[in-house]
Amino acid sequence: MGLQSIQYILFLAVAAAVYLHLPRHGQPPFLLAASLVFYAMADCRYLLVTLGVGAFSYLCGRGITWRGGAHKTAFVRLGVAGSLAILAFFKYFGFLETALALPFSIVMPLGISFYSFAAIAYLIDAGRGDCEVERNPLTYALFLTFFATVTQGPIPRAGALMPQLTREHRFDAARTVRALRLYGLGLFKMVAVSDVLGVLVDEVFGHWQSYGGWMLGLAAVCYTFQLYFNFSGYSELARATGLVLGLELPENFKTPFFATNFSGFWSRWHISFSSWLQDYLFMPLAWADTERLTGGRLRRLPPEVCVFIVFFVSGFWHGNTLPFVVWGLLQALFRVGEELLHRRLGKPKRKAPARVLWAKQAGVFALWTLSMVFFRMGSGAGTVGDCFGYLGGLFRGLAPARFAGEAYRAIYDGFYANGLMVAGYYLFAVLALALAFWLDARRCFRFRNAPAEETLAALPGAKRQAVYYLLVCFVLAGYILQGGGFGGSAGFGMYANF
Repeated sequence: MGLQSIQYILFLAVAAAVYLHLPRHGQPPFLLAASLVFYAMADCRYLLVTLGVGAFSYLCGRGITWRGGAHKTAFVRLGVAGSLAILAFFKYFGFLETALALPFSIVMPLGISFYSFAAIAYLIDAGRGDCEVERNPLTYALFLTFFATVTQGPIPRAGALMPQLTREHRFDAARTVRALRLYGLGLFKMVAVSDVLGVLVDEVFGHWQSYGGWMLGLAAVCYTFQLYFNFSGYSELARATGLVLGLELPENFKTPFFATNFSGFWSRWHISFSSWLQDYLFMPLAWADTERLTGGRLRRLPPEVCVFIVFFVSGFWHGNTLPFVVWGLLQALFRVGEELLHRRLGKPKRKAPARVLWAKQAGVFALWTLSMVFFRMGSGAGTVGDCFGYLGGLFRGLAPARFAGEAYRAIYDGFYANGLMVAGYYLFAVLALALAFWLDARRCFRFRNAPAEETLAALPGAKRQAVYYLLVCFVLAGYILQGGGFGGSAGFGMYANF
């Protein structure tokens, strides 16, 4: 039951109708019950794991205040180490299963990366005194398992979300309209853009050896767009869910493809994860005293080393296959290389000519897209050799006639073997992308990345209504196109498995 499904819309409508009419003391328990039902419907096999992680981190959190906080550091370390150990066990068991030829397998619990990181952030913040230690186990369980964030984020911070969970919430018309705008935009991104592009991506990546360079390049670009619009759309559905219930969740994306360097890109991409890495990995590394390890030769790690470690680790977080490790290594090289260039050549000018900014944006996008070949292959059964084979294939069979034939063949069989449907597919994909990027560009340059729903509301009356109708029509057509034989990424979104 993904957040973009009809079943979820009905689930949310019923849950909100009940929740917003309950007395204040009854709201958190009901929302927790709804969240557990939602998770159990998705992955009941590992509900006990989710509750176990929550119970363990809750007890460690309570230990922070035990005996006036005399042992808070020990409890924080225990909680962080234990949460990471549980996460690593499930995340890398598949690797051990293959390496040791084990006779059984274990499926990674849905959303374990997201609620484990939320628990770790809570423990560290509580140990630092940045948030209160939560004494009510039901409130803490709700914080970790809230159905809008448990499967795919955004990764909530305890200091921001937990106080909201205990407040009274009632229906608010203006807030609900804001939520509907955001939900419509997220649904458009997932169904009309991401899922439709996925038709082409799945076909080409699944049979990459038989396609020429132009088609492989097109599929790589489409995958980059597919993942972005899927994940950013899902994050907007999560935020819309929170708004319906009176909860403010953090934004997770702010038009990353308009960034002119990788520093800016990562400050706009998967923001809750990027900020988590900065606060709980980069900063501790940057301030760590390394004199004992280096024999007094070095007191602090150079910032470039810290940056490299952070992005290299992010590859391991995303997956347990070698392509993900290479992807993380590439991100580390991009960021460190950028820092070294800035050190040698100086920081770039803020007001550069438009052509320079466009060139930088194109460069960032090209490098990101090439790295995403490893990400896509790692998400399936691809090897590092397959990744390099795919990249090498970008230079073969570059005849325009071959590209035209392959573009037609990639879609033809899945859409009723009908040439008119093939043309309709490509036309629809281009128009949907054009609308999506127009909205992103407007948000970036005119509104300086204000919340997406606010930029929609700021459209002039007639234009706003026209955009609303377009969003609805594209979503309906997207569902129809998915019925052409391929289907879409219905379920929990592309990032739920990470």
